[in-house]
Amino acid sequence: MKSPEIKEALKSKALELGFAACGVARSRRLRHQEGFLRDWLQAGYQGRMSYMANHFEKRTDPGLLVPGAVSMVAVALNYFPAEEQPSGTRCRVSRYSFGRDYHDIIKAKLHDLAAYLEGMAGQHQYRVFTDSAPILERSWAQEAGLGGVGKNTCFIIPRKGSYYFLGEMITNIPLEEDQPFEKDLCGTCVRCIEACPTGAIIAPGKLDASKCISYLTIELKDNIPENMRKKCRGWIFGCDICQEVCPHNRHASAHHHKELRALTPITRWSDHDWLSMTKEDYREHFRKTGSAIARVKYEKLMDNIRCATADGDCQ
Repeated sequence: MKSPEIKEALKSKALELGFAACGVARSRRLRHQEGFLRDWLQAGYQGRMSYMANHFEKRTDPGLLVPGAVSMVAVALNYFPAEEQPSGTRCRVSRYSFGRDYHDIIKAKLHDLAAYLEGMAGQHQYRVFTDSAPILERSWAQEAGLGGVGKNTCFIIPRKGSYYFLGEMITNIPLEEDQPFEKDLCGTCVRCIEACPTGAIIAPGKLDASKCISYLTIELKDNIPENMRKKCRGWIFGCDICQEVCPHNRHASAHHHKELRALTPITRWSDHDWLSMTKEDYREHFRKTGSAIARVKYEKLMDNIRCATADGDCQ
């Protein structure tokens, strides 16, 4: 099979595996991203996520992750849930965390995709990733033609929205490239910037992560600072505000992945249930089920919950 035929067959297989989109870019050093990334780190916008400053060269050069890398295959997986949390709850969790942690799910699908590629093109050196290595995922998804980055810094797929996980397969097999996505998706719209209660979107396409509710409720290991507690609007794990107001998400449709179906606490728990959660409840419902919510320790999650349910706070 020729390279274009292999690429099209690979894309068809990706859709068969449940991915919503798949594209190919040439693996190379993304020099045009280095200045922005360096300035962002020097400004301290990563907060206490010190790991963001590690492996700078690898973040812009996939050849350092897979020697001899030639092609970057980018994929997107829909996570928008059909289920909702109980009406009126003050304990909201980001939609990406409704079901099981996505990392193993996407990696398994990518390994299946890599095996399919091997069957067509022969043995190859490859690695698969999803938010699990120093890779500029949104940049590569854009290079592969899947979509572009919005003013809220979320990756947007035209006519589909932004509720998508991204993943990559880096391989030494040469594949025909797709055209990079270059269209401006936002125009004059600033709904996300105006809606962010903490002012984390400091400019179009620039996020001060240290102010983001997702950072405050997940990445920050300490309790939410006093000056931010009234701004968290009831979010106890992550935040979807800038996506909820985005016009592109009027196209969002529910996924059909059984692995990502919402866990019982998400669809049934009241504020009282969250507040009365014991360590054993936490282990049973989140750690043992492989929930992303288990990324935060019990004590941290309980502080998030107390913030969300306190009279006058985060409502």
